[in-house]
Amino acid sequence: MTFNTHIKLFAALGTGVIGSGWIARALANGMDVIAWDPAPGAEAALHARIEKCWPALEKNGLAAGASPRRLRFVATVEECVQDADFIQESAPETLQLKIDLHAKITAAARIDVLIGSSTSGLLPSEFYAKARNPERCLVGHPFNPVYLLPLVEVVGGEKTSPEAIQAAIGIYQAMGMKPLHVRKEVPGFIADRLLEAQWREALHLINDGVATTGEVDDAIRYGAGIRWSFMGSFLIYTLAGGDAGMRHFMSQFGPALKLPWTKLVAPELTDGLIDEIVEGTKVQLGKHSIAEMERYRDDCLMAVQEAVRATKLKHGISLDE
Repeated sequence: MTFNTHIKLFAALGTGVIGSGWIARALANGMDVIAWDPAPGAEAALHARIEKCWPALEKNGLAAGASPRRLRFVATVEECVQDADFIQESAPETLQLKIDLHAKITAAARIDVLIGSSTSGLLPSEFYAKARNPERCLVGHPFNPVYLLPLVEVVGGEKTSPEAIQAAIGIYQAMGMKPLHVRKEVPGFIADRLLEAQWREALHLINDGVATTGEVDDAIRYGAGIRWSFMGSFLIYTLAGGDAGMRHFMSQFGPALKLPWTKLVAPELTDGLIDEIVEGTKVQLGKHSIAEMERYRDDCLMAVQEAVRATKLKHGISLDE
């Protein structure tokens, strides 16, 4: 089957942090956007989020004709999807809710329209169980803030067609994203599984009195985090092996994997541990509000991405690598 890839009208179902991020990215790419969310006050909250992030998008560069005024909020699922050229669902992570929602979406949408879900861990074969024409249904899992971070994990279910995967990858690329095709359905996909492992170890370090929340974050942002912004773990470790590369690194440091450094099982989330984490992050925020730190985060993300882009060009490295 041939799927529509010429996107004029982008439909967004769910307008929280992730859904509004998708909407902002679509608007910045010069698309018309139609949105739906049943939560009380959702429309006003959405417009406030778009207004807050729009200066960063202007700084990052807008497509011709891009404007927040091209956003329309509607009252029903059917009205949201019936004329859409692409559909992105960002509803809460509740399996039955998604099953019911996608039964409605797929009944109302044109059969050539692709449908992506922003789920961060639920499996598409499960929540598309009652979907019509499930061959066009998949996961498009982004990362916050969606309007600036390019990664989107694309995951097909048992009935998703290869053509739908490739068509979705093309659509996300046209929106300035870096699609990563996850080859098998696994809970958490790729990126969140890696983040979950790091998060568990961080909780143990706090729980065992080894470090504060600020010290854990410093260990990341002044060390591996800087490297991770332009080079992933496998390539970093290849360079750590010297001229002999990864084989030497594995022979030298591989035995350390047998040592009991890390703990796979998360610690019990006691009230004491939660209080310690909350108080630690309050210290980290200091006098700055969440909104102020969001603006700081966005400026840093744009600066890092521009620096990486310029350095790639300097060294003759493809911007796609």
